[in-house]
Amino acid sequence: MTFPRQRPRRLRRTPALRALVRETDLAPRHLIAPLFVKEGIPEPVPISSMPGQLQHTLESLRKEAAEIASRGVSAFMLFGVPERKDFEGSEAWNPGGIAQRALRVLRDDLGNDHVLIADLCLDEYTDHGHCGVLDEEGHVDNDATLERYVRIAVAQAEAGAHMVGPSGMMDGQVGAIREALDAAGFERVGIMAYAAKFASAFYGPFREAAECAPRFGDRAGYQMDPPNADEAIREIRADIDQGADVVMVKPAL
Repeated sequence: MTFPRQRPRRLRRTPALRALVRETDLAPRHLIAPLFVKEGIPEPVPISSMPGQLQHTLESLRKEAAEIASRGVSAFMLFGVPERKDFEGSEAWNPGGIAQRALRVLRDDLGNDHVLIADLCLDEYTDHGHCGVLDEEGHVDNDATLERYVRIAVAQAEAGAHMVGPSGMMDGQVGAIREALDAAGFERVGIMAYAAKFASAFYGPFREAAECAPRFGDRAGYQMDPPNADEAIREIRADIDQGADVVMVKPAL
């Protein structure tokens, strides 16, 4: 009997061989843990829409990150909830702001053994809850918002973020942030782009966690319409062309 040169079963012979060539593998090291840190609270606050999750103090944030890291999770996405909000969200790029302080603490604790990703947006920081600066008619001004995003990116990089995660769905945000990071000497800081972020009801629990629900209107004018798969591909390709290191679709099932 003549056997073929290629015998796929050779690579199925033992668990170790199968693991070595596994095309899709999901393990704790592949997960990113979201962490919410809130300014001005004496102790952690439970998030009612996310049972078991908390808005952390700086101290409880350190303990939570250490516990999660001990379970094999290798990356964290940090969301800051400031005590003071204003029209343009200036606490987002304040070097002494809650997100930047938390990044410094976690970078000191975790070093380069884990990946710190900073959510980059304005909705947690503005008093109106939208993801950008508003014009005179109450619409989000795309290009004025980009000017704020680049300030946030540099502040987060200075605080120790390995990656920034622009989530506002502004046109051109990845390119503007990449240019600003490079100009500030942060060529090694990556960008995890919310490339296709949909205007979805699935965001309800998150908006409670980050205290960022819009005070008026909605985000359909800048987040994507959920039925549009082709548009999502165009958005993803655009972000890659602008310099995104990682792209994501959010929310997703």
